[in-house]
Formats: sequence, C-alpha cells, structure tokens
Amino acid sequence: MSPKPNRPNILFVFSDQQRWDTMGCYGQKLDTTPNLDRLATEGVKFDLAFTCQPVCGPARACLQTGKYATELGTYRNDIALPLCEKTLAHYLGDSGYETAYVGKWHLASTGKQHDYREKAVPPERRGGYRDYWLASDVLEFTSDSQSGFLFDKDGQKVAFKGYRVDKVTDFALDFLENRDADRPFFMFLSYIEPHHQNNHNRYEGPEGSKERWGDYEIPGDLLHTEGDWRENYPDYLGCVNSIDRNFGRLYDELERQGIADDTVIVYTSDHGSHFRTRNGEYKRSCHDGCIHIPMLIKGGGFDGGKTIDSLVSLIDLPPTILQAAGVEVPEEMRGRALHQLLDGEPAEWENAVFLQISESQTGRAVRTRKWKYLVRAPEKSDRPAADVYMEDFLYDLEADPHEQVNLVSDPSLAEVREKLADLLRRRMAEAGEKEPVIEPTS
Repeated sequence: MSPKPNRPNILFVFSDQQRWDTMGCYGQKLDTTPNLDRLATEGVKFDLAFTCQPVCGPARACLQTGKYATELGTYRNDIALPLCEKTLAHYLGDSGYETAYVGKWHLASTGKQHDYREKAVPPERRGGYRDYWLASDVLEFTSDSQSGFLFDKDGQKVAFKGYRVDKVTDFALDFLENRDADRPFFMFLSYIEPHHQNNHNRYEGPEGSKERWGDYEIPGDLLHTEGDWRENYPDYLGCVNSIDRNFGRLYDELERQGIADDTVIVYTSDHGSHFRTRNGEYKRSCHDGCIHIPMLIKGGGFDGGKTIDSLVSLIDLPPTILQAAGVEVPEEMRGRALHQLLDGEPAEWENAVFLQISESQTGRAVRTRKWKYLVRAPEKSDRPAADVYMEDFLYDLEADPHEQVNLVSDPSLAEVREKLADLLRRRMAEAGEKEPVIEPTS
C-alpha cells in the first residue's frame, strides 16, 4: 500500500563530479537531460546550488550526516566516516523507513588498517543502511564503465557486464520492485558517472558519445584554456545523458507502482569538474566549474516548476530530507531546510555558501552572489585546518562570471576583502572551527 501523505517515500539520486551546466534546465543547449528537465518543470530547481566540499569522500560525509567534514574528521578522501556518527539512514530507519543504498559509498576505508576499497563493506561501516545494500566503497576500483562488481548485503560479489549506469540502475530497480510495500522507503542511489575512470584516466561515456555529443558549446570557463576537456567533454555529456535515461527508467517504475506522487525525489551531485584547468586534476578548487552543482527536488511541497535563485549548499539537504519525512532535525545539523524558500526568501536567509577544500590545499572559501573569496594555509595541505591562512583568490562574479581575473591583490578592494574575511571567519566558527588569522597576499 502507499505510504501516508506525511510519510513520503524518498528517492535520492546522486551523480559524481557533474557540473550544473550539463543539463538542459540549466542552459545546456544539447538535449542531454529530457527526463531530469521534466523533473525540473514539475518540481523545484535551485539555480545557485553549491557543494560544501569539492572532494568525493568529504562531500558524502557531509551529505550523510549534515555536519561539516572537519567536524567528522573526514576532511579528505580515504578517511572513514566515524562509527559513532548518525546518518540520514539512521534517522529515517529508526522512524520506520526501509533504507537502501546502491552504488558508490566511499565512506568505509581509512588507509591500510580499514581498506575496503576493493572488499565488501562490513555492516557496521554502511552508515545505517540496513535493509538493502548493493554497493562498493570505491566503485571506480571494483569496476570500469563496462564491467566489474559490487557487493550485496551479505558481502557477496555481484558481477555485471554492460554500461555501468545501466547496471547500477538495474540494482536500484530490483529494490523498488521487491521493497516492503507496507513501509515508506529511503533509497540513496549513488552513481559514479560522470566521474572520470581512474585507471583509464578519462571520462567514459556510452559507445558513440564522441559523435553524438561532439557539437557542444564550450563552457565559458573552459574557453581558451588548456586542460583535457577537448578530448573528454563529449564523453562527459554522454555519461550525463546515460544517467538521465536511467532516471527515466526509475521514474517509470514509480509511476507503474502508482507511487510517483507519494515520493520525494532529490537529484544532485557531490561537485563539478574544471577539467584540469585550475589544478592538476578535476576538482579540489573554489571555482564554479568545480563547486556549482545541479539540484532538483520534486514532491513534499517542492512542486510547480519553481526556480529558486537563493544560494544553497549540499549541506542544506540533510535537514531538508528529514523535514520532508516528518523527522525532527537534530540541532547538530549545520544546514538549513530548503522548505524555508518555497514561499519566497526569508529575510534571515544569508546568500552566502561556505566551503572547506582539502587535499590540493587546506583552504576555505565563501561565495556570495557577487564575490568569490578563498584563503589557503601556507603550509602542507594534508591536514584538516590551520591557524593562519593567506588570501589566495578574489573574483567579482558579476563582472567576471568565468573567474578569469584574480583581484586578490587589488588595493582598491581592501575593504571588500576585509568584509569577506569577516564573513569567512564567522562561517568557520559556525562550522565548529577555531577562528583563524587571515593575512593579505604578499
């Protein structure tokens, strides 16, 4: 039977390393995402959504718990989510939801002492997803785009052959078709696409992607740059189109079961990709190509084809999901439930998002409508935080939306930098960090 209206099903569809501008509803001129564009016309699209940590593992830790990565200790990849932390699955499972996880997890391994990158994740390291589990901790290590394996609830390998997005969707459909119809469900479906395939050092779209998606308009931030987008962008769009096609399969199944209107659907990504134009790889930078993500929600009041242009963060989704499920939002969650924006932006909504950046640097950033401001610790990057940071980037996003001119040394903007530094220190303190010293660039 269908769940009660105040206990909706929740389907969370998560891509990896997807820029916002790969989708038609965000301005992509090629017809890459007709099914997700339909979701945008029926639900709510957030125009200015950003990650809170542009690295895979830390972003996932924030999303599962509603806390910042430094609070959790998961400030870089290859640090497991602490066993004591409560996740969305714990809160929802304890309130009666059937919980399911499918795809890439990336929160179980820490170095050699807890190495589950190519082994089954034990139950205690699955973040409370108790009912259905078909996942790999690091899916790009147990598969490539055409074959590989995941692990089921009993720790047994489940091999697949065929395009990975299709096969991972098959597993998600298996859950939907065999779920407990007397309970609302929460399924977190974590695709790895369009993330590059590590061992092949490239993006891998379905066969024919280079031909089908080769006539693309070059994103403004990539124009006249080096990087590797020229050889990769068509396959990148092919990955996104494959996700969209498979999202259509999921939505068709919800409609077949008569539960599409009883299901809250969330679609977003962990971060974007700058295609090696800002550093030596694809992420770990403050630039919009890396941090600006798609975010769509349909159901539970998120309806009507509305577009919201308030600045929102990935860390706002955990309280949003709990509120949609009628579960009390714990005080330790740092984000703001996005329900607040459905009837217009409240006066207290601060249009600024805060980012912690690791591995490439120990960095902190704030983005407002007009400004992007990043500070970086001068010492080695592999640590969670620092006492002293140096100003590193300042962009005027209204005059320079593609972030080509770094104004951090402009003496006429000293007052702007001072105000942004005050904002950044406050947001760091609100995230549980020690208030640092921020020094001007030399």
